[in-house]
Amino acid sequence: MTRLWTILTAAFVFAASLAATQQHQPAKPDHMDHKFDDPARFAKSFDDPARDAWQMPARVIEALQLKPGMKVADIGAGTGYFSTRLARVAGVGVFAVDIEPKMIDYLKQRAKKEGLTNITGVVASAASPNLPEPVDVILVVDTYHHLPNRGSYFRDLKKSLRPGGRIAIVDFRKDAPEGPPVQFRFTPEQIQNEMKQAGYELQASHDFLPRQHFLVFR
Repeated sequence: MTRLWTILTAAFVFAASLAATQQHQPAKPDHMDHKFDDPARFAKSFDDPARDAWQMPARVIEALQLKPGMKVADIGAGTGYFSTRLARVAGVGVFAVDIEPKMIDYLKQRAKKEGLTNITGVVASAASPNLPEPVDVILVVDTYHHLPNRGSYFRDLKKSLRPGGRIAIVDFRKDAPEGPPVQFRFTPEQIQNEMKQAGYELQASHDFLPRQHFLVFR
C-alpha cells in the first residue's frame, strides 16, 4: 500500500509540474519580427532583377486595375520595388509605407533620382501605417507575416480606405523555395479567415504567381 501511495504521489507531482511548465511557456508568436534597417544591403535581394521572373510585378499591378486619380498605399514598401513601379502608372499617387525610417529615406532618394514626384514616403508604426489620407488600394507584399495583431491592424485599416477600396495581399506559399520560416507562412484559407474576422470579404484570388498567394479583399 505504501509503495502504491508513493507511485501515485510521484505521478501527481509530475503531472502538476508538467502543467505548470506548459502554463508558463510563451505563446507561439503570430508574426515574424525582423529588422530591415540596412537598405543598401537589402536592396541587393529586394531589387535583384532575377526577382522579376517570379514576382511578376507588371502582372500584379495590371490585376489591381488602377485608374487615373487613384491613391495607392504600398505597405512594407522596403526599397521601393513595387512603389516605384506603381508610381509609373499614369495619374496614380503612391504612399510608400514602411516601419523603418532608413528605408523611407532610401526610398525618397530613389524616387528623386528616378524623377518620380508622385511618391510620398510614410513612416509607419507597428499598429498603423499612419496614412495621411484614405486610399483606393492598399498593397501588402511579403509583409503580412510581419504584422503583429493582424485582426486589430486590419480592422483599424478600414478608415484608411475610400468607399469601394481594396486590400491586396501577396505573401509566400508554404512550398515556396524562399521566404520566411514555414511557421510564418499562411494558407489562403488562413488569410481569408483572419481577414473575414477583421470585417473583409474576398473579392478575387489570382493564381499566376509561382511562389506567392495573391488575394484581394473588400
